[in-house]
Amino acid sequence: MSQHPFLFSLRNAGINPDDDAEIRLKKSLLIFATGLVCLGSMLWLFLYGQMGPQFSATAPFIFQILLVSNLLFFFRSGNFDFFRYTQLALFLFAPFAVQWSIGNFITASGTSLWGLLAPIGAVLFFGVRESIAWFIAYIFLTALSGFFDYFLADSLAATAPKVATRTSVFFFALNFAAISSIVYLLLRYAVQEKAKAQAELEATHCLLQAEQERSERLLLNILPGPVAERLKHNKQTIADGFADVTVMFVDIVNFTKIAEGLSPQQVFAMLNRIFSSFDELAEEFGVEKIKTIGDAYMVAGGLNNELTNYSKSITELAIAMRDLLRKDFAINDMHLEVRIGIGTGPIVAGVVGKKKFIYDLWGDTVNLASRITSEGVPGMIQVDETTYRRLSEHFSFHEPQTIYLKGKGNTVVYRLIGPQDQSDVLQSAISDELTD
Repeated sequence: MSQHPFLFSLRNAGINPDDDAEIRLKKSLLIFATGLVCLGSMLWLFLYGQMGPQFSATAPFIFQILLVSNLLFFFRSGNFDFFRYTQLALFLFAPFAVQWSIGNFITASGTSLWGLLAPIGAVLFFGVRESIAWFIAYIFLTALSGFFDYFLADSLAATAPKVATRTSVFFFALNFAAISSIVYLLLRYAVQEKAKAQAELEATHCLLQAEQERSERLLLNILPGPVAERLKHNKQTIADGFADVTVMFVDIVNFTKIAEGLSPQQVFAMLNRIFSSFDELAEEFGVEKIKTIGDAYMVAGGLNNELTNYSKSITELAIAMRDLLRKDFAINDMHLEVRIGIGTGPIVAGVVGKKKFIYDLWGDTVNLASRITSEGVPGMIQVDETTYRRLSEHFSFHEPQTIYLKGKGNTVVYRLIGPQDQSDVLQSAISDELTD
């Protein structure tokens, strides 16, 4: 529901941008309470003047002036601590002063009941603990008024103005109704504002949670799950040694030459289509994408202990990647071929850098897989001897070949034919392809 501009300005007066939600609520509550008390006391004065005896209105008028002056001083100075102490002091002492100026509990119709706003306000504007002193002060003033009324009843009755019983009863009811209404409205306002603040807090929490989930997804796109968890909870350097990991490189054949005739946007679109499809396949086969290096794609199995036969999964992924490029020309519209090399052995893995960090692998196994790839035949999957021994019962291979690798010397590699149950068909197809 829209709010009148004046009421909105009054409600938010004295509130600073740096104030937290609790201070904002306390300020708006005290301003609201001041308005209610001023309105209620003015109504009380008007009705008492119409129905009651004539008496000096100096004390109630001074009370009004002090309330408004203190409010304006707060708007100017912004000193909320001074404002709430002095305003509550006025709430507490002024009703008793007005009652004493009129007479006693009966003739003043229990005007001192308005002082109850001080301890109730202290609960809202200070806190439960701080309100105890204000409540004790209210009880003390009430007891003091009762003491004077009890022991000085005769002398007070002689000097007090004569008030009709009907008028006295009417104003007793009016005072009870006014105080009850103000307390109710204050508590209702406090609950409404806290509900709004809670709703805003929950909305902010949902946004933060969504942002956190987004950040975690981005982190998981960069790092393996266990590594991401360690990085979130531990600021130490992350570097691990693995005794057995299968590493695979996929390299696009003649990419540099093909890219020369394309615009940068076309090159990006082509790589993005291919590597995005590789990402989906890597997730499907349960292996970890490590990174892309130009036109090369690197994955590894055995880092998370999620697969018992990760070497087999890596090899199946290699076949799926190669076949995807051969069959799906919506993704591979340039009819690109790939070289694939697989190596198995010990590696070191860790997070490099603090900003724009990456998760990377090092070691002879990584170098071996990379060099097997670069020395491979387009469309062929080559594996090292360790990988071959692990896969020989599941896949068929050509006879071993010895190739020279820079930095490694003569190295035995095996060229994959395919799964055992498809080996005859694949062998025939590959032979025909090599003959052509």
